Amino acid sequence: MPTTIKMPQLGETVTEGTVAQWLKKPGDRIEKYEAFVEVSTDKVNAEVPAPVSGVLREIIVNEGETVPTGAPIAIIDEVGAPTNAEPVADAIMAGTATAVHTAAPAASPSKTNGVSRSDSSLRGVSPAVRKLAREHNVDVTAIRGTGANGRITAQDILEASRAGSAAPAAAPRAPSPPSDGRSTYMNPIPGTTVPLTQARKIIAQRMVESRHTAPHAWTMVEVDVTNLWAWRTRAKDAFEREHGQKLTLLPFFMRAVVGSLAAYPLMNASFTDAGIKVHKDINVSIAVALPDNLILPVVRNADKLSIKGLAVAAGSLIDRARRAQLGADDLAGGTFTVNNTGANGSILSAPILPTGQAGIITMEAVVKRPVVVTGDAIAIRSIMNVCLSLDHRVVDGGIASAFLSDVKKRLEAMGPSGTL
Repeated sequence: MPTTIKMPQLGETVTEGTVAQWLKKPGDRIEKYEAFVEVSTDKVNAEVPAPVSGVLREIIVNEGETVPTGAPIAIIDEVGAPTNAEPVADAIMAGTATAVHTAAPAASPSKTNGVSRSDSSLRGVSPAVRKLAREHNVDVTAIRGTGANGRITAQDILEASRAGSAAPAAAPRAPSPPSDGRSTYMNPIPGTTVPLTQARKIIAQRMVESRHTAPHAWTMVEVDVTNLWAWRTRAKDAFEREHGQKLTLLPFFMRAVVGSLAAYPLMNASFTDAGIKVHKDINVSIAVALPDNLILPVVRNADKLSIKGLAVAAGSLIDRARRAQLGADDLAGGTFTVNNTGANGSILSAPILPTGQAGIITMEAVVKRPVVVTGDAIAIRSIMNVCLSLDHRVVDGGIASAFLSDVKKRLEAMGPSGTL
């Protein structure tokens, strides 16, 4: 019986997807819940599991093509599932496409990327991770995965690569290019052209759309975070012992931002043809830079969390992002974005708005410098620039400046003896 496979809904705000890679070809046997196609959106890459067992009859959408969610992409001729198939809870095609990985059938070995697909060590390893392993000359069969159910992640590959390169050498040398001589985004070769990955194409498209659609404006304030820095320094060791992660300035900053968003709700809004949609929930996106991508995982209902709660929620999202363990729902529904550009030493930036959001705010590097204080005295203070980009269709300069001043006031009121 033929079953039409449709482009899944990869998140509540996603309306289209791109077929990044077919993992099966027409005529191949597919087991239920086995990943058979990889799709990409502006938010996430995901392997899609088959909803039925059968044989892939027809591929409707070719690699690189973008279609709306719900559009047919393939046809599978359904056959009875094998009796020894591992039971798995019903999953996905209509909802979030976080892949469910099960044992692949013991079919005749076929070579994919120079490795036998029947090797059990490759089951559940995504094509993107296999490609990364090739580029870094890492043997995936020698790695123990840290992902869900022991899955090998991109971070596992990078850590294995770093470990392998840690052996003593006579002199430092540049990283070797991929074995096939191609230039890649993570390992560019001078004088060559780096091919665009699907994620990079979508990032470029979304950035151009944002700049051309939303009239950007930006503004900045200086914030004295001396007392806040002292508070964080006092609390960081106990927090790390209790929660197993470092306490940065990010959750303090987020707490100030969500308080100001509640006070100035137009900053937590989106421009639509019907009018300005003011969001009921405050869902804060966090910009996370990966080796070859930039993603925005979302802390939902951030205004309802304490500083400690924000630290734990943000830390978990950032860690899972770096381990390639985020699902589409983790990246959907953001209403305002926070970006810690200061982590890389930046002191001033004018970020591009994520599509559909009225604002993105950056926390820049904390710099000690002499400042004029009360009584015209000069003191050494810890100063951080805070920059805000805004959609001028939604808010004017007066509201944006008032919002930013409110963030400054909240940050300067924190510490040095507060409670997380």
